[in-house]
Amino acid sequence: MCLTEKIAVLTATSGDTGKAALEGFAGMEGIEIVVFYPVDGVSEMQKLQMQTQEGANTHVCGVRGNFDSAQSGVKKIFLDGIPGLFLSSANSINIGRLLPQIVYYIYAYAQMTRKYALEPFEAVNFTVPTGNFGNILAGYYAKRMGLPINKLICASNDNRVLYDFFQSKNYNKNREFIATASPSMDILVSSNLERLLYHLSGSGQTKAYMTQLSAQGSYVFDGKTDGFEAGYATQSECFEGIRRIYENSGYIIDPHTSVAYMAYNKYRERTGDNTPNIILSTASPFKFPESVCASIDSKYSASDVFEAVETLRCLYGGEIPAQIASLKHKELLHSAVCTPDEMKDIIIKTISQ
Repeated sequence: MCLTEKIAVLTATSGDTGKAALEGFAGMEGIEIVVFYPVDGVSEMQKLQMQTQEGANTHVCGVRGNFDSAQSGVKKIFLDGIPGLFLSSANSINIGRLLPQIVYYIYAYAQMTRKYALEPFEAVNFTVPTGNFGNILAGYYAKRMGLPINKLICASNDNRVLYDFFQSKNYNKNREFIATASPSMDILVSSNLERLLYHLSGSGQTKAYMTQLSAQGSYVFDGKTDGFEAGYATQSECFEGIRRIYENSGYIIDPHTSVAYMAYNKYRERTGDNTPNIILSTASPFKFPESVCASIDSKYSASDVFEAVETLRCLYGGEIPAQIASLKHKELLHSAVCTPDEMKDIIIKTISQ
């Protein structure tokens, strides 16, 4: 890094990591952060969280297209570079984001053994809702470090590119993109799967796969994916999972967690695998209040996001998270929208002056 360069953190987000990165870097001297999100590919609450972000060094821009468009744009900027800027990332493009997630798996396993009195070193399964393959890759690293994991079950929504890959070894992004109620999984190019391929095949073969993916939109993996299984849940199954959990326990889950719950149930029915299982719940239902309330019962359908938040509070029986409640009165500070081709210009205009 040259001493005259500014530090710019670039992030493409499907909803959650963008807000977390903004909050982490807001007001930090010497660092600018730019977050790109698919303008129609995040929930209304996730969008509000980013658009109201305070901090003179924070910059947010919607991208016309899906998450893959935004992520590809950020990757291209990293490859091309921008004179005068030292570029870094904060989402799962940066392996540093995965390292703390390893701790989740170890902690969850410890909790499971304590609560259910598992035998020493008894193996468990983890079911992980994923689109970009980051969180579940952290589970793979935890397993390689010695955590007794039997299977890592990759749960997909209607954009089942990862499910199809683990079923057939054919990774094919040449398919219809489907916008769902679990937007953080609406991804057709899973960045962190490349890292898994590196561990399974080496750098040379992985580069060949990525070249094929770029040129043809697909590749066939010539190797073993032992330790991984996959399942998926449709949109209607996702909604059914939210309703079922609420009716059975009074507990409210978000759409991503519901995808994992329903995918796991289908996996267990298909395989008969009764290994103790941990489902990773990756988001708060308050970030998706409209779809969660309507899933529980159509009579709870709301006309706007804050009405849905209040309905969810009543169903939940607790308090609205302070960060969510405050959004109703916050000023919208970031309204920029661009095409993928304009992303670099946005960065130059906002922070490289």
